[in-house]
Amino acid sequence: MSSSLPPFQTPDEPLAIASRARRMQRLRRLGRTLDSAIGIPGTKFRIGLDPIIGLIPGGGDTVGLILSSFIVLEGARMGASRSTLSTMAFNILLETIAGTVPVVGDIFDVTWKSNLRNIELLEEHLKIVRPEQKSNHGFAIVLILGLAIVFVACIVVSFYLLRWVFHLIQSGGAG
Repeated sequence: MSSSLPPFQTPDEPLAIASRARRMQRLRRLGRTLDSAIGIPGTKFRIGLDPIIGLIPGGGDTVGLILSSFIVLEGARMGASRSTLSTMAFNILLETIAGTVPVVGDIFDVTWKSNLRNIELLEEHLKIVRPEQKSNHGFAIVLILGLAIVFVACIVVSFYLLRWVFHLIQSGGAG
């Protein structure tokens, strides 16, 4: 009895490949939505929802961090290496921290496009990943917890900045 499967391919492998392809398609869609969904008329330049959300004072960048973290988590589920996941988390962290700086951070957010970078990293890695490589759920959780700490720090910094601005407004109006 001969099998129609190529050597070393298990019967479940085509399903795993199809599942990975569907996941990547969803992640690409999410990355484009966050980083390049909207074309700027008269230019070839595109922006996404991430820099727009980042304009919301006191938490917009934090919302972007949460949405971007989903790509890292899915990468871990798909078997991305720790190195790839670390680079992906760094891209998000850099964009989140830079995005908290008024004006300059917003320009950085528009140009850096961490989500599209992370999709490219994941696609590049998955071309060489071996089917037997286990997913890095634990490592992804550690990275997500680190990003959550940055999230909380952003909220705290935003709170104190807003409090300081309100204090300046109140003291300026009284004097």
